[in-house]
Amino acid sequence: MLFTRKPRFTKDDLPSVLQACLAGDERAQYELIRQFAGFAKSVCMRYAAHPQEADEIINDGFLKVFTHLARYDPTQSFEAWLRTIMVNTAVDYYRKKQKWAGEVGLEDIDVADWNDDIISAMSAREILALVQQLPTTYRMVFTLFVVDGYSHTEISVMLDIQEGTSRSNLRDARRKLQSMIKQIHPALYQQYNWPHQRYNEN
Repeated sequence: MLFTRKPRFTKDDLPSVLQACLAGDERAQYELIRQFAGFAKSVCMRYAAHPQEADEIINDGFLKVFTHLARYDPTQSFEAWLRTIMVNTAVDYYRKKQKWAGEVGLEDIDVADWNDDIISAMSAREILALVQQLPTTYRMVFTLFVVDGYSHTEISVMLDIQEGTSRSNLRDARRKLQSMIKQIHPALYQQYNWPHQRYNEN
């Protein structure tokens, strides 16, 4: 009986881990997940409403990683490639669940101008917690545009919405965030003077 010898890999040598993953080595796949699970979670948590939802996205994302690993260009950053996979998986998850109902209208929001100083005074954990409370469409558009740098044209294609809808959702997401911050940290509103200039949303 013939046995196929799987390639050896070194845990701290990413190219060898990836080659072993391509060969179907489950140990290497486990090692890749172990090394990048934290990074993947940091990406997916921004798109998810809660940790359980993020875990579902991460699981689906790593399945895509192993399915499409042969397409990865080793001359490029693996983290950048993995980030794209996880973001696209979050978008697929959003579209599959079709979470469009129950969004908050602008008339329900205590409107206030966006202010960089107030945001910078908060911790990343606090900001993430607020972003997760946004209505799903707002959260998706805000994270895609503000955090991951996609354009409104790209977002409109990814989420299957009009470009104008993407722009208005970003505007309303910022106003909703500002309203939540005002309720949680009223002292920040006394500390900083509000400028009348809006964020560039183009």
